[in-house]
Amino acid sequence: RRSAAILIFATCYGGAAAMEALPGYKTLFEVIKAGGGTRKIIVGDRVTVHATGTVKETGKKFWSTKDPGQKAFTYNAGVAQVITGWDQGCLGMSVGEVRKLDIPADEGYGASGFPAWGIPANGGLQFEIEVVSIDLKK
Repeated sequence: RRSAAILIFATCYGGAAAMEALPGYKTLFEVIKAGGGTRKIIVGDRVTVHATGTVKETGKKFWSTKDPGQKAFTYNAGVAQVITGWDQGCLGMSVGEVRKLDIPADEGYGASGFPAWGIPANGGLQFEIEVVSIDLKK
């Protein structure tokens, strides 16, 4: 009981909460802010998000839609238009929800990395994703 109370206290007052496993994947996620409404992202939806990505090993930010001159990013969910950890990690989110994703290299850019963005070979990634809109699957 005491450890559960500590976890609840830490979560409510700014402490770290445990990340959850994404079923069938190595990517982990944590809900930072609950979304509104009952509509959840499903495969094929057109989704617009704000996202900030950092290299897990260095903490270096490589991309953010919130940086000056950037805009929210739109993609089709669950159809491999983005890296696997992001694609699967956003399924089930609702508008306004914010999640942190911890994506291992093999569900990110893998052994080749993404040198143009400063992502090394076999580099893990962390993203904070906020759902701006969900356009229903046709």
